[in-house]
Amino acid sequence: MPTSTRFAVAVHTLAAMAASGGKPLRSEDLAHSASTSAVVIRALLQRLSDARLTTAQLGAGGGALLARPAKEIRLLDVYLAVEDPALFSLHRSPPCADCPIGGNILAAMQPSLDRARRALEDELEKVSVADIAREVARLGQFAIAL
Repeated sequence: MPTSTRFAVAVHTLAAMAASGGKPLRSEDLAHSASTSAVVIRALLQRLSDARLTTAQLGAGGGALLARPAKEIRLLDVYLAVEDPALFSLHRSPPCADCPIGGNILAAMQPSLDRARRALEDELEKVSVADIAREVARLGQFAIAL
């Protein structure tokens, strides 16, 4: 079962903010860039704000801003802010405890799943939103000031 798109769209949103040079970005503009609806962006911005990754500037010319420098926001921060912490979905109902497989499958799988989750989190901890914004600028052949 694939994960949601919240993480990818949240990183997209934060990279756009990092590249904006401190200019507030409207949810409509972020939605256009990510090819989604402004409602989706506003829901993500709420989660990111709750995690203290973004802030809002109200009024005319207002919009979303990074709450701290992009180099200080790790992809792990974003992931934890917008995704369900359970990376792997397990059985919807408990396996049959009387079955030799069903009674032991979860305990047998859990150490491997825990290691996989830690590996993902370790990798996301190494990369900042600034790193992503710089790579986007390099690929798009445009300059940004971070």
